[in-house]
Amino acid sequence: MDTGRKRPDGVATTDLVLSAYVGTNAEVFPHVLDLHVPRGSRIADVTWGKGAFWRNVPDDAYEVLATDIQTGVDCRDLPYGDGELDCVVLDPPYMEGLFRKSTGNMAGSGSHAAFRSRYSDSKAVPPDADGPKYHDAVIDLYLKAAVEARRVLRDYGVFVVKCQDEVSANRQRLTHVELINAFESDGFYCKDLFVVVRPNRPGVTRLLTQEHARKNHSYFLVFIKRDPAHPKRVRPPKRDRSGA
Repeated sequence: MDTGRKRPDGVATTDLVLSAYVGTNAEVFPHVLDLHVPRGSRIADVTWGKGAFWRNVPDDAYEVLATDIQTGVDCRDLPYGDGELDCVVLDPPYMEGLFRKSTGNMAGSGSHAAFRSRYSDSKAVPPDADGPKYHDAVIDLYLKAAVEARRVLRDYGVFVVKCQDEVSANRQRLTHVELINAFESDGFYCKDLFVVVRPNRPGVTRLLTQEHARKNHSYFLVFIKRDPAHPKRVRPPKRDRSGA
């Protein structure tokens, strides 16, 4: 018997993109794109490095513009026009120990040695002479890169940011919270957050006393550039069904 009651759309499923995964960046990054960046989008990965994020992304899925400091392009000064891009991917050095004047004083030893090869070909990333130091130098780089990302992104464009919390000078620094709060006041809306838990256990070469839980997770933060004319709107208005 037809009761005239409308059936809800959709189907029951457990095949969902989740907020946390045990795995590598290359395994999680495609989920970020699948959920938030339409196929065919023009994406600038401005800290390309060795392209590790893209290993499991089909070559023809997106128009990818790959640059980093080793190719002569600083993420704080991009060679793109205003509003030219659909998406920007940012993964700068996020350990304050990598901001050193010499490699001998750099962090990234033991189970974190991969960080040295990932960033700047194992070279130190010296902080600005007159700028902030240590963890604040990390945040400063993110904030300056975000200003440039906002410039080159179209309204409602996607800004994917990789980061990790850290302990600096024996103080807990929740980097992902600092960035979310700072970017919110800079014209971005934090739409999503992915937690990446490393599949192997981190270790240290010499432990006296442990005071903080060892970090074995990092984040993909997904931001949307707000339209300055409609700062409270977090997604573009729906198009008229007539095509207007």
